[in-house]
Amino acid sequence: MSNTSSSDNSLPNEDAEVNRAASAEAATPTAEPLGAQVVPPRPPLPALAGPATQAAPAYGSSFHTQPTVPVSPAPQFAGAPAVATEQPGRIGAGKVVAIMVAAALVGGAAGLGGTAAANSLLGASGSSVVTAAPSTVTVNNTDSVNQTTAIAAKVLPSVVTISASSSSSGGTGSGVILTSDGYVVTNTHVVTLDGATGNAEISVTTSDGKVYRATVVGTDPTYDLAVIKLEDASGLTPIEFADSANLNVGDQTVAVGAPLGLSNTVTTGIVSALNRSIQIASSAAPEGDEEEPQQGENDSPFQFDFGQGQGQQTATSSISIAVIQTDAAINPGNSGGALVDEEGQLIGINVAIASTGGSSSSQAGSIGVGFSIPSNIVQRITDEIIDTGEATHGLLGAMVGDAASQEGATTSGAYISEVTSGGAAAAAGLRAGDVVTSFAGLPITDATDLTAQVRALAAGSTATVVYQRDGQTASAEVTLGSLSE
Repeated sequence: MSNTSSSDNSLPNEDAEVNRAASAEAATPTAEPLGAQVVPPRPPLPALAGPATQAAPAYGSSFHTQPTVPVSPAPQFAGAPAVATEQPGRIGAGKVVAIMVAAALVGGAAGLGGTAAANSLLGASGSSVVTAAPSTVTVNNTDSVNQTTAIAAKVLPSVVTISASSSSSGGTGSGVILTSDGYVVTNTHVVTLDGATGNAEISVTTSDGKVYRATVVGTDPTYDLAVIKLEDASGLTPIEFADSANLNVGDQTVAVGAPLGLSNTVTTGIVSALNRSIQIASSAAPEGDEEEPQQGENDSPFQFDFGQGQGQQTATSSISIAVIQTDAAINPGNSGGALVDEEGQLIGINVAIASTGGSSSSQAGSIGVGFSIPSNIVQRITDEIIDTGEATHGLLGAMVGDAASQEGATTSGAYISEVTSGGAAAAAGLRAGDVVTSFAGLPITDATDLTAQVRALAAGSTATVVYQRDGQTASAEVTLGSLSE
């Protein structure tokens, strides 16, 4: 876990108040198994490739909790799912993916639709996949299969449901498989029950119903990411990473996770906004890591959507994080799950939602404003946690506020009110009164933006800062210090 400093060379005023997680009690439904005649296992699902043409999914997230109950292991399912005898007009999940790939690659160039692809590959009949758990993508109408079906079939094996419990509370969240031997990324607030415990009992269920115990490798409260390791795991399906720096507003997104404990849930949307930064009240973040919220806690719409059955936590600090905004349906329990692109590659880890209902869990829910930590940041932080057990974060060494709120303001940005002697900002020539408008090539509109982007980089990173001074625009190279120093 990163150690953080409470000295003056932190970036104050960077963190706006946010709705802290609210308590949400919800029971996880159980599905009745579907009987079927067993035939030999189906072949592995082919990888999805090629550009997609449909707009879809989204992300953002949160953590679903409930009072502590004994964690009952879900049944383990070995081998492939049961398959019913062939029926006209029905098709197996593995073949659906093949059809969708054909439609994506061939259809775009030659005008071959999903139905035509199905007929050319399988003829008029196929088989229906039925399982004892929702481990596959269900297809009832082969005439209307689409690209999202293929994306879901590819991504589901890489997304898990996480149950965390302590003596007083518990809840469920989501996670994404990083390696075949069981490293999984999720949110810090999932594995710590939003800071309530440092040694929660963790159980992980994969999409095919197998249950594993897991231990925490490391947490990073500053960006609300954590890595856990499944015990005795092998042969898992790691997620494929995309470059989140190449995203465009309007790109298709698909969110996969376990909202309200409903494993293997898929929602779709688009990238609603990029280069967004939000402040979230966090009980998991160490005290002094960020400035205390200055507004009332209910004034901010951003939250983890976390609530404990008993002994709710009071947020002691807040964090500023850079996020992708999406319009997908995100609800409590999606926290730590995957946001993927049209090729089924990871572009973000779902972390928070905005809600119009204040901090009440009975009102909190999806309003089409969700947030995900970009995959490039996720990859940097998880690599550090796996290698060393903790992640580092940059420190600018300046006191900042919102430029637009300053008297006589003529531009938005991060207003530097003070620089720390010997800090990164001072070494780069920045001084009080400067207004930072760009950092590391990204626009800065307020103090939250600057804090989030500085924290997104590792300690010792070099970045270009563009700022205004006395009506003139200038730039400087800054080598960041370490937040833990």
